[in-house]
Amino acid sequence: MQATETTVQVVPVAVIRTIAFVVGAASLGAEISAARLLAPYFGASTIIWANTIATVLVALSAGYAIGGRLADRRADLQGLCAIVLVAAALLALVPFVSGPFLSFSVRALGSLSVGGFVGSLAAVLVLVAVPVMLLGTVAPYANRLSLDRVADAGTVTGRLYAISTAGSLLGTFLAALLLIPLIGTHRTFLVFALSLALVAAPWVGSRRFLLVPAAMACLLVVPPAAVGAGVAGARVIYENETPYQYARVLQFADGERWLQLNEGVAIHSLYRPWTYLTGGYWDDLLVLPRAAAVGRLRRIAILGDAAGTVARAYGHYFPATRIDAVELDGELSTIGKRYFGLRGPNLHLYTADARPWLAASGARYDAIVLDAYRQPYIPFYLITREFFADIRAHLRPGAVVIVNVGHLPASDSLEKVVSATLRSDFGFVRRDPVSQTNTLVAASDAPLSPARLVAAGRSLPSSLAALSPQVAGRLGPALSGGSVYTDDRAPVEWLTDLSILRYAAGQR
Repeated sequence: MQATETTVQVVPVAVIRTIAFVVGAASLGAEISAARLLAPYFGASTIIWANTIATVLVALSAGYAIGGRLADRRADLQGLCAIVLVAAALLALVPFVSGPFLSFSVRALGSLSVGGFVGSLAAVLVLVAVPVMLLGTVAPYANRLSLDRVADAGTVTGRLYAISTAGSLLGTFLAALLLIPLIGTHRTFLVFALSLALVAAPWVGSRRFLLVPAAMACLLVVPPAAVGAGVAGARVIYENETPYQYARVLQFADGERWLQLNEGVAIHSLYRPWTYLTGGYWDDLLVLPRAAAVGRLRRIAILGDAAGTVARAYGHYFPATRIDAVELDGELSTIGKRYFGLRGPNLHLYTADARPWLAASGARYDAIVLDAYRQPYIPFYLITREFFADIRAHLRPGAVVIVNVGHLPASDSLEKVVSATLRSDFGFVRRDPVSQTNTLVAASDAPLSPARLVAAGRSLPSSLAALSPQVAGRLGPALSGGSVYTDDRAPVEWLTDLSILRYAAGQR
């Protein structure tokens, strides 16, 4: 008896290959976009990337298994394109429905609800996983449709996987290098969803499905929602998604302005048109270097300038001091010049990553301010012994490095690590606990003297003279404990995750 083969619909090869290519691009493009979507709320650490990649891999694996079963039951182009169209619709919904979950996660953390915090993160991952799982069904389904003879299975399968992988490569670079910087995360999701709908809708079987890509094209004109939470009494006068983050400027009725980034929990720069002082940790940075033995400040570097609160004040109070202000996100410097009065007679602005910029510089400084730590996660390479050794090599004898350590209330784990790592390169380390969420840790190769700071305050401008004894009164020994971090081992993500979980659980 001769065996009979299951009849498979013969479809244009070019259509199947086009769908495989676009699906491959959308799958990896969605992964890159998902990580970017989470970054404003949870950071862009290896933990977040691991969670995102794991979610995509699990979703694709499930999709492969489901797609194989579906292809055996119904191997026709219409069914394949219907799956792609549903995936496109769900992918287009992600940027619209994920915002409330992510915003709730921030509020849950603030109200000490660990369940809400973890649950919201999981919900967003599920939102991304469902359309990716549907996209995963395409590979075995398309393979089944492309097979005319069993003898060609290897060639057909290999060709389709090569085409899909090429699409994934394009989707990765398209999302990371072009779409997200140019049109933002919100519209990047929509672009990939629209691409899927365009290749699938004509083959579903009814002309009314052509309305789906038309509707998605209309969604491209809908502006993305603001990330940060509302602030009573303030209005947003500027907002933009930069190549690195979401940024917005808030203005109050009296003219005070705040720069908020990403989730909007912290104030990264503050501007008051009637004064150069802020009432925050930025003020301490104007006088704390006077505790060092270096004497007059001829040149300082600010690594992590944001919109220039400290640089602006230095330019006003110490116009003879050269200020090298370094900021990775050049858009923040532009915001500073436009909204935060960022200017000064000896101000030099640099758009660069702090560590490679410093390594390439031959300058020597009387003080280096490191204010590049951004919660919840910080760049691990800015907290290592090797980096602090490079800082020390750029300091004049008796000069000082001051690190702004932002942390959760009553959490000192990060400060202990910073202090221990600084102590491995500097002989003297002290702390200025400015607030519940900010501690300035200062280090030098010579003693840091509160008495010297008080004495220097007498010759400072009058508005700073009263500040010096206050800072001197808080200046105390650095915290003990903590591990020394190196370029090889700096588990800052673990440290931060544990701090967040302890805080969310109400543990102090």
